[in-house]
Amino acid sequence: MGQLTNEATTPGGARVKKGSAAPVIIALTLTAAIMAAGYAGLCAWAGSRTVFYPKETISGIDVGGLTVEQAGQVLAGALPGRTLSVSPVQTAEEEGWLPEAGGASITLGELGYTAEQCPGIAQRCFDQQTAAPFLSRGARVLSILSDSEGDGLTAQDRDEEIFRQGVAHLAEELALEPQDGQFEVLDDAILLTKEANGRSVGEEGLAMAMENAAARGETEVLVDVTTRPAAPLSIQAVHEAVSGEMENARYDKETGGILPEKWGASFDAASAQRALTAALPGETVSVPADIREPDITAQELKAVLFRDLLGECTTHVGGTAARVSNVKLASAAFDGTVLNSGDVFSYNETVGQRTVAKGYKAAPAYVQGETVDEIGGGVCQPSSTLYYACLLSNMEITERYAHRYIPAYITRGMDATVSWGGPDYKFTNNTQYPLKIVAKYDKGYLTVQLWGTKTDDLVVKMTYETLSTTPFEEVEQLDPSLAPGQRQVKVTPYTGYRVKTYRNIFDGSGNLISSDVEAISDYKHRNRLVLVGPPKEEVPEASAPVVPGTPAEQEPPETANPSVPAAGPAELPAEPDTPAEPAEPPAIVVIPPSEE
Repeated sequence: MGQLTNEATTPGGARVKKGSAAPVIIALTLTAAIMAAGYAGLCAWAGSRTVFYPKETISGIDVGGLTVEQAGQVLAGALPGRTLSVSPVQTAEEEGWLPEAGGASITLGELGYTAEQCPGIAQRCFDQQTAAPFLSRGARVLSILSDSEGDGLTAQDRDEEIFRQGVAHLAEELALEPQDGQFEVLDDAILLTKEANGRSVGEEGLAMAMENAAARGETEVLVDVTTRPAAPLSIQAVHEAVSGEMENARYDKETGGILPEKWGASFDAASAQRALTAALPGETVSVPADIREPDITAQELKAVLFRDLLGECTTHVGGTAARVSNVKLASAAFDGTVLNSGDVFSYNETVGQRTVAKGYKAAPAYVQGETVDEIGGGVCQPSSTLYYACLLSNMEITERYAHRYIPAYITRGMDATVSWGGPDYKFTNNTQYPLKIVAKYDKGYLTVQLWGTKTDDLVVKMTYETLSTTPFEEVEQLDPSLAPGQRQVKVTPYTGYRVKTYRNIFDGSGNLISSDVEAISDYKHRNRLVLVGPPKEEVPEASAPVVPGTPAEQEPPETANPSVPAAGPAELPAEPDTPAEPAEPPAIVVIPPSEE
C-alpha cells in the first residue's frame, strides 16, 4: 500500500500542499495590481482634465464638465441671488418677544459674494482641483461621484467691506427694541399694553454663522441672540397713577418746572390684572373705567404759563425815607410768588413779621387811632396796591380790611390794611392756571402785576359810591406848658366816610355784564385837637383924671379873643398815608389793634 500525502501536482509539475492560502493571496495581489493600475489611470485622467470633474459642485451649484469660464458664468447667475433665511434659535413664546417677531433674510450678493467675484471663485476651485497631488486626484473624483463632497465658499471669495455692511444690516434687522408695558386713558376705558422683550445679535457671531452657511451652501441659518427684558406694566402703578382726584398740570414751586397732570379714574384692578396676564407680548387690552380727564395737561400748560398780564396797579410812595424803605422790603418779599389754581395768598404769611433784623425801620403808623412811629410803618401800601391789582384781575378776595382812616395813596375803598398779629390780606387764585405776582419799585412808584393765563375777554373796572360823610370837629385842650395865647395842633383831623365799592365786569365789546358790590368800607373821622396856652393876664389900667367938662367915663376897648393868636394857627403836620383834606374824602372801616 502506498503512502498518503497532502500534496498535489500543479499543471507545471510543481507540487503544492492541499489547503494552502497561496491561491487567495495571489488572487488578491492580482486584484490589487489591477485596481492600482486602474486608480493610477484615474489619477492620470483627472490630472489631464481641462474642465471640472463630473458632478462637481461649488456651494451646491453644479459645474461638472464646465470650463472655468463657463462655471464662472453659472455661478454669477445663481450665487449672488441666493437668499439665506436667518432665524433665532430661541422662540418668541419662550423669550416674550412680539408674536410676529421672526427672523430676517439676506442674499449672498448682499454679503459680498457678488457676480464680480464669481469668475475668481470658479478659478480658485479649478486650481484646487488641478493642484491636488497625483494620487489624491482619483480620490476626489470618486468622492464627487458619490455625492459626498463639493467645493464651498471661503472668505477670499467675497468683498469684505460689503460682507461687514451686510452683517451689520442683518443684525439690525434681527434686533428688537424692548417695549415696556404702558397704559392709555380713554373716555370710558383704560388700554393696557403688555410688555414685549427685545433682543440683540452679536455681529461677530452672526458673521461666523453667515460664513459657514455660505461655505456649506445652506439657505436656512439659526443664530443665537441675547434677550433684552422690557419693564412689565404694574396694575398697582396704573391704579396709583389714574385713581383718586383728578389734577390739572401744576407749577412746581420748588424746581420751577411743571408737575404733570393726574387722571381721576376708577376700575376693577383684579379684572385688569387677569386680562393683562392672558395677553400676548405687545398685545393691548381694554378695561372699562370711570374716567375723569384733566382739563390742562403739562404740554398745554407749558405753552401758556404766565403768558398774560391779568391786572396791575401803580401807587406813588411818599413819606419818610424809612417808610419808603419799608415799602420796598415788603413788596420784595412777595415779588415772584406763584399760586397754583385754588391756592390762597396770605400777605402776613408771605411777607412775615416786620422786624429790625429783617431791615424794617420805624415809620409813622396808626396804633389805636394814634399816629406813632412803629417798626414796619408803611407796609400797608404794598398790600393795598396788591389788593387793587387783584380786583382788576378778577381774583376772589378771601380776607380784606379797610384802614381806620382813609389813606392818601389809593382810591377810596381800594385799600387793604395789614398788621402782624392783626388784620391780614388774602386772596385766592380762582383761575385754572398758575398765577405769578410781580412787584417793582421805581423812582417813587410801586407797581404790582398779576401774570397768568387769560381765557376770556372780560375786563374789570372798579367804582365807588360815598354813602355818608362824617365831618370832624375842632377840640381845644388847655396846655399850661404853652405860652399864654399860643396854639398848637396835636392831632390832625380826618373826615369820616362810608364807601361802597363795585366790581364791574365788561365783555370785550364794552358791554356791562355784571356790577356787584365788592365791599363797604367805613373810615372813622378824627377830630382836630388843638393845644392852647393859658389865657393872657389882664393888666388894670390907671384911672385917667377927670377933666372938667369931659363926658362920663368911657367903656374900655374890647380885647382880642385870647384863643386866636395873632400869628394864626400853626401849620398842620402831615399824617402817614394822609392827603390834604379832600372836598369829598373817601372812607373804609376797620379798627385793628395796630395798623402798620
